[in-house]
Amino acid sequence: MPPATERTYAMTRQPTPAAHTATHAAHAPAAPPHLRERFVRTNGISLHVVEAGPRKGPLVVLLHGFPEFWYGWRHQIPALARAGFHVLAPDQRGYGTSDKPPGVGAYAIDRLVGDVVGLLDEAGRERAFLVGHDWGAAVAWWLALAHPQRVERLAILNVPHPAVMRRSLLTNPRQLLRSWYMLLFQTPGLPERLLARDDHAMLARAVRGGRRGTCTTEDLARYKEAWAEPGALTAMVNWYRAALRSAWRPLPGNRVKPPTLILWGTRDAFLGRELAPPSAALCDDARLVFHDQATHWIQHDDADEVNTQLVRLVRHGLPPA
Repeated sequence: MPPATERTYAMTRQPTPAAHTATHAAHAPAAPPHLRERFVRTNGISLHVVEAGPRKGPLVVLLHGFPEFWYGWRHQIPALARAGFHVLAPDQRGYGTSDKPPGVGAYAIDRLVGDVVGLLDEAGRERAFLVGHDWGAAVAWWLALAHPQRVERLAILNVPHPAVMRRSLLTNPRQLLRSWYMLLFQTPGLPERLLARDDHAMLARAVRGGRRGTCTTEDLARYKEAWAEPGALTAMVNWYRAALRSAWRPLPGNRVKPPTLILWGTRDAFLGRELAPPSAALCDDARLVFHDQATHWIQHDDADEVNTQLVRLVRHGLPPA
């Protein structure tokens, strides 16, 4: 595997390696200080990865969801790094300044999982602590099912086990109504036009859907820069298109073997809290913690408490039942 390109930066626009200058320099979002940036070759593509903390510390990989990018973990990265953990927060394929391969098939779940496995390989680690939110949680669930030997412990934020999600879409009319946008995203071209309209107004409403004040004007500006990356909107929507095309393929397993912490904001407008208990029931060892004042954006709404729970998970394992 080719060596990663790495730089350390302060509060400036993200530096871009020479191979990416032409496509990424114009819109690269800024990053907080004291983080390291790398472009890592994995699974045939290049992922932009923000890194923090001591390299010899326990490896924690943070997987963002739609429509965020690595910056969706802005509250967690410093806390985990200060706790002594080696933190990797990639822009997943299609997002931010990571590669955006063409075609819906490039965003099939096995490809997404392969990207993360490649990150672990590049870091020289057999196992990692995996944390996922939204689509990142879907990738984390699938990785834990397909490659349990690569996951030390798993933390899931506001997304059900894939078997529970499938069953809910078939049997729960309320959840199907909540997921209406997934069907809209199957239309060629239309979602991209809608998402780009009025300076990405629909996406802005989405990331501002958490507790009041958790997405500042500066935060929104960074998101808009990421959404404006060439090809980003199509690539982001292609995750949904690929998911529907393979919706009924067999799961790589049904029961999750790594110890699993599920954190769930009960004010989620997209995914009902009734999906959480059956998801925990499909884990060999799980703890479910509801956050009654949090929305789908739990890592922003209850940042301090989420950070405490994640640090505890890495240091000590699951809390007592």
